[in-house]
Formats: sequence, C-alpha cells, structure tokens
Amino acid sequence: MSEKVKILLAEDDTNLGTLLSNYLKAKSFEVTLCVDGEIALKRFKEQIFDFIILDVMMPVKDGFSVARDIRQIDQEIPILFLTAKSMKDDKLTGFDVGADDYMTKPFAMEELLARVNAILKRSYKEGKKETRFQIGDISYDYLEQTIQIKEEQNKLTTKENELFYLLVKNNGEVLDRNDALKHVWGDDNYFNGRSMDVYITKLRKYVKQSEQVEIMNVHGKGFRLLVKK
Repeated sequence: MSEKVKILLAEDDTNLGTLLSNYLKAKSFEVTLCVDGEIALKRFKEQIFDFIILDVMMPVKDGFSVARDIRQIDQEIPILFLTAKSMKDDKLTGFDVGADDYMTKPFAMEELLARVNAILKRSYKEGKKETRFQIGDISYDYLEQTIQIKEEQNKLTTKENELFYLLVKNNGEVLDRNDALKHVWGDDNYFNGRSMDVYITKLRKYVKQSEQVEIMNVHGKGFRLLVKK
C-alpha cells in the first residue's frame, strides 16, 4: 500500500490548478484536482484524503462552505486556504471554519510546499499519516492491514481495511452508512450496501475476542466503534 500523502485540491482556475497539481505530484504527493467546491466535497466523501487545499472563491460552492461541510465529517484533516483576497475578515473566516493555514495569491510554489510540509509534520507526526492505533485491547496497523488481539493477528482485505480505518477514525462517533459506502465503494447503492453489511459481519468476527471493543449498529444511521471503559 502506498504511503504517499493524498491531497484534495480544489481550484477553479484551470491553469493554476494544473500547475499546483503537477508541482505537488513531482514532490511525491498524490493529488486529486477539482474545479469547483461541490465536486471537491463529493470527492472527499468518496475517498480518504490526508490534506485539503481549497481556493476560497469557487463557483457552485465556495471554499468556506466546503470547509464547514468537511469539518462536520472530519475534525482533524488539515485544511489550507488559497485566496486572491488579503482582507483580514476573510482570514478570520477561514480560521473560524477550521483552517490550519491561509495563503494569499500570488505565492511561490516553494512556500506552498513548505507550509504543506509544516502542517503535515504537526498533524501526522513527521509528515506521515497516522497508521498505527491502539483501540482498547486491539492493535491496528493500517499500512500492514492487520488487527491483533492478544496473540491472534488477522490480515484484512483492502475493503475490510478501509472500512475499519473509518470506524477507528470515528471512534466513539457514528460512522454514517452512506458516507462509508461512498468512501470505500464509491457509490451508496443497494447492492454495495448489502456488500458492506457482509464486511461489517467479517470485522465483527475479527474483534469478537476483544473484551473491550465492539462494532455496534446505530439504527437508521450507520455504525459505531465502541470501546468499553
């Protein structure tokens, strides 16, 4: 599994967006480029990202609105705003909706890279995505795709791994069923829903030996990873 940091980039200026995307890819990032805020939010719900770069002034849905919606789903993912404005109120609005940093156009690519790396270092421990978790008596390694309880270790399939990762990242909170389907399967249709139920059953079998962790159904909403005190 790739350890590349996955960046969601939303920029409606096609030339600048392509330039930024190509530059970041050349620096070993994996980049998904979107031309408006609505598409960016859709991609965020469908995939797992490590970092968000949002232009403030975009058609359909502006960067502030996208950030607000993202923060409803993920409180931790770093967000960097790009804007042609330098007004103090705009910067304050950006930080109010959960920005980690704010850059005013025009800017040097090297400065953007430095800021991205600095935020990643603070957020993901030396720029690497957090991949190892201790949940109660379960040791989980996202990159190795393993769950270990006591002396027993289980190797997860890719979909099992991505689904369990979402449960872990939302530990104690409800993982919305439709959001999980879009993240892991790319579509929340009926057949994918049935498939996800099968995977949830498999994950429950893996964690059944745990004395502290349980995967619960939340009727009409989704699932919750519960760690007993």
